[in-house]
Amino acid sequence: MKIDILSLFPDMFDKVFNESIIKRAQVDKKVEIKTHNFRDYTLDPHNKVDDTPYGGGCGMVLMAQPIFDCVESLKTKYSKVILLTPSGKPYKQKMAYDLSHEKHLIMICGHYEGFDERIRTLADLEISIGDYVLTGGEIPAMVLTDSIVRLLPGVIKERSHLDDSFNDHYLLDYPTYTKPRVFRGMEVPDILLSGDHKKIEEYRKEESIKKTKELRPDLLEK
Repeated sequence: MKIDILSLFPDMFDKVFNESIIKRAQVDKKVEIKTHNFRDYTLDPHNKVDDTPYGGGCGMVLMAQPIFDCVESLKTKYSKVILLTPSGKPYKQKMAYDLSHEKHLIMICGHYEGFDERIRTLADLEISIGDYVLTGGEIPAMVLTDSIVRLLPGVIKERSHLDDSFNDHYLLDYPTYTKPRVFRGMEVPDILLSGDHKKIEEYRKEESIKKTKELRPDLLEK
């Protein structure tokens, strides 16, 4: 897979994408990730990429030309263009799975007060990571990249992501424990030490339902 990210602040991605699983995936040639500063594509003599909104209002709006030119320089027939915006479709695990099967993703990170509405015509999909406002689309782009890359074949063991929260009928993960058996008076449940795999599986299913009911009852309604 190839992922291209358009941003005014490409340096924000360096640390995140050069650590842990994402770094290994790049080293192992499972994914190629590049960031592009779309300021490099502006035709404005002063390198401007934003301007005041028509009709008045506060803030500055990203101009269409630099983003159009940047996307068009990268896009192929295999590309899927994603616009990261608070008005987009809420991001879910199933979307991460669907996107992990694409050959090429182009993510556009907005900034400032917003972007020229005509930029939306470039997008195949608009995505929001939640009902709140961030300073830009960089963090959402990191979220999407992380959640997608880990699903690529060979990046992590398939069983690891099949057991993830939100995969099993919207249930949260069951509680997990490791050594020591007792820590500050808190003990690992005996069932997990029993060696009875059938009972352990039943216990984990029950605990998964219980945890979801306590923390995310809205998921059970689905």
